[in-house]
Amino acid sequence: MTSLLNYLHDVFVVKFDAWVILGFVAQAFFTMRFVVQWIASERARKSVMPVAFWFFSVGGGALLLVYALYRKDPVFIAGQALGLLVYLRNVYFIIINGKQVSSE
Repeated sequence: MTSLLNYLHDVFVVKFDAWVILGFVAQAFFTMRFVVQWIASERARKSVMPVAFWFFSVGGGALLLVYALYRKDPVFIAGQALGLLVYLRNVYFIIINGKQVSSE
């Protein structure tokens, strides 16, 4: 039990800095995309992909990529960079088509 408490103290207290705050903010943005998608789908009573989903994806993905670059985590960097390209491409389609994307 002491080892677990020491580990948690190290992770959540000792290593807590501005970068960890950025990571939590980024994760909150990323989580919001699921929340807006869930709410939109519940309201429509069908699967809907609101425009806000893609903007939260870009914001959260970009911030998480910055965080991953700082942490020098190659797996995290590769995953976020690839995802960010997909999110930006979807935002591009939304802008050029001028309409909301949804799935049925």
